[in-house]
Amino acid sequence: MLTPGLQRRHLLGLAACWAGTASAQTDLADAINMAGRQRMLSQRMVKAWLAQACRTPTPTAVQVLSQSMALFERQREQLAAYAPGATLRATFAAMDAAWQDLREVLGSPPQAGRAVALLQADNRVLALAQQGTALLEATSNRPAGPLVNQAGRQRMLSQRMAKYYFATVLRVEPEAAAAEMAHARTEFLQAQDALRRAPDSTGPIAEELALADGQWVFFESALKNATTATPGSRALAEVFVTSENLLSVMDRVTGLYAALRA
Repeated sequence: MLTPGLQRRHLLGLAACWAGTASAQTDLADAINMAGRQRMLSQRMVKAWLAQACRTPTPTAVQVLSQSMALFERQREQLAAYAPGATLRATFAAMDAAWQDLREVLGSPPQAGRAVALLQADNRVLALAQQGTALLEATSNRPAGPLVNQAGRQRMLSQRMAKYYFATVLRVEPEAAAAEMAHARTEFLQAQDALRRAPDSTGPIAEELALADGQWVFFESALKNATTATPGSRALAEVFVTSENLLSVMDRVTGLYAALRA
C-alpha cells in the first residue's frame, strides 16, 4: 500500500510515463498498446468519477480523472492519424463521437443520479476501443501483437472491476454491477494464467507478472466488501489505491511485450 504522499508521486510518475509513450508512437505494437490503453482509460475515468460520487477518502481521484481525460484526448488524435485503412478510421471516428457523449457526463458533478448515463456512455466507448485494438492486432504479423493486446486488456479489467465496485457501493444497478465485476475477475485470472504460460513471458516479464500476482491479492481482498461498504468509508480508498497499483504493474508488462521486436 502507498501513503498519501507516495500515492501522489506514483500517480504523477505513471502519468509522465504514459505521456512519453503517447508522444513516441513508432510502430504497430505501440499502436496496439495505445489503443488498448484507451480501453483502460474509459474504465479508469469512470472509476475516478464514481469514486468521487462515493466520497472516497483519497486525494488522487480528481487528478486521476483529469489526467486520464487529457491522455485519452491526446491518444485519440494520434490513433486517428495512424489508423491504416478505412475500417480502422471509421472505428476511431465512431469512438470520437461516443467520447463526446462520455466527456459531457464526466464533466458533470459526480453524483449517483448521473451514474447510469455515465455507464451507458462508457460502455459504448469501451466497445469501440476494443474493436479498434482488435483490428490493429489483426494487421500484426508479429507473435508479440496478441500478447500486447492481452496484457493491455488486463489493465482495462483492473479498472473495470474497481468501476463496478463503486457502482455497487452507490447502489447503481447493483445486481448487474456485481455480475460484471465477477465476469471481469474471471477473465482477468484466466488471462494472467495465459500470460504466465506464454513462451515470450520470460525474464523481466515473468518478474512483473509475479509482482502483479502479489498486487492482485491486495486488490481482490479490497473488492470483497462491495455490498457492505458505505460512501465515505476507508474501505473505498483501499479499492482505489490497489486498483491503481495493479494497473501500474500491468502497464509495465504491456510495455515489455510491446518492446519485443522478434
